Amino acid sequence: MAAGARACPPRVLVCLGVLLARWVAAGFEALVIGEVHENITLRCGNVSGPRGPVTWYRNDSEPVFLLSSNSSIPPAEPRFSLANASSLHIKVLRPQDEGNYTCREVLNETRWFRVWLQMALPPPSAPQCWAEMSQGSLMLQLTCRWDGGYPDPDFLWTEEPGGVVVGMSKLGVKMLNQSQLSDGKKFKCVGSHIVGPELGASCVVQIRSPSLLSEPMKTCFVGGNVTLTCQVSGAYPLAKILWLRNLTQPEVVIRPNGHYLITQDGQSSTLTIRNCSQVVDEGYYVCRAENPVGVREVDIWLSVKEPLNIGGIVGTIVSLLLLGLAIISGLLLYYSPVFCWKVGNTFRGQDMGDVMVLVDSEEEEEVEEENAAEEEEEEEEEANEGEESPEEIPKHGHIHRVTALVNGNVDWMANGLQALQDNSSEEQSDIIQEEDRPV
Repeated sequence: MAAGARACPPRVLVCLGVLLARWVAAGFEALVIGEVHENITLRCGNVSGPRGPVTWYRNDSEPVFLLSSNSSIPPAEPRFSLANASSLHIKVLRPQDEGNYTCREVLNETRWFRVWLQMALPPPSAPQCWAEMSQGSLMLQLTCRWDGGYPDPDFLWTEEPGGVVVGMSKLGVKMLNQSQLSDGKKFKCVGSHIVGPELGASCVVQIRSPSLLSEPMKTCFVGGNVTLTCQVSGAYPLAKILWLRNLTQPEVVIRPNGHYLITQDGQSSTLTIRNCSQVVDEGYYVCRAENPVGVREVDIWLSVKEPLNIGGIVGTIVSLLLLGLAIISGLLLYYSPVFCWKVGNTFRGQDMGDVMVLVDSEEEEEVEEENAAEEEEEEEEEANEGEESPEEIPKHGHIHRVTALVNGNVDWMANGLQALQDNSSEEQSDIIQEEDRPV
């Protein structure tokens, strides 16, 4: 190999297989790999010893002069110079520098040496890989991309763990059928480039079957609209969502029309049923999510009912409330105020130990006034009688008004009543003693 060529590790030798076959078939004596923006030196054969005059050409459709060992002839570009009296040194390589270079040496005889320069640019970033469902089938398509490099890298797909080779591809695409898939399985893509990392660069894809979440029951009133929702999670690659009606076997896929409206936002799908009919629309609906890894279904029961008579319900409630209020008012008017007071205490949560005893009323006040008038008349009559009859003391000269408030203590109330009775007895005794006195 000519001077300036890179020492290729075994991984890179695999990448160069196609290039080497092309080089041997064309009769090239050397294959040199150069990186863009770098410098490189192409040797004119492997001849040792004295060298004759050398001229370098670029062979495309026809030879193009580049450089000569004759100093009187200037190079085609300033980037070209002669090294070691025979080698071509190129500065700041460009992608368009790739091609066939020929060295002609004249020493006793004319000799030709051909060199192939392969330009290369390493990818600037790591490879990216993903999985998707192929169009029109449930096969899994694995795709790996490693952009920005030159030439294109090679890709190797393996199952993980274990490293079982699934396939190799220059495009980075691999198709897998459902028999090769299972929930949670991982696939690894390894990208190799002739000037990339020695161990290559990789990315991993993990596939998952879908999971579904939805409301099990929905209700719609006749003539109204209802929306059924189905949420898919955890699916990779993304799942395809379908709505079905399980009135027949196999189940019928629902298509959007004037009666059904289907919308999808990401992995969430909704089915809106317009103008619900009990005969046509009531029953089970199926939301199905499927990807190459698995299929999941969830049933939703739709119940269609007659609309409620809101006005009648409100009227009935109001009537019942008025009837109850009338009954309560009747009870309050029928029973004594004591009953009302007890009921009030019951609703207020008061202690029934608090007792209020009132001995007072308007009738008692009227009686008291009449008695006072009678007493005044009697006193006037007694004054007129003078000394003829002894002074009489009215037996009912005073009407006692007693108001007792006993808070939770029945004994205090009893003592108060007993004291009242004792006072009454003493007053009666005084009256009797006065009546017994001699005039």
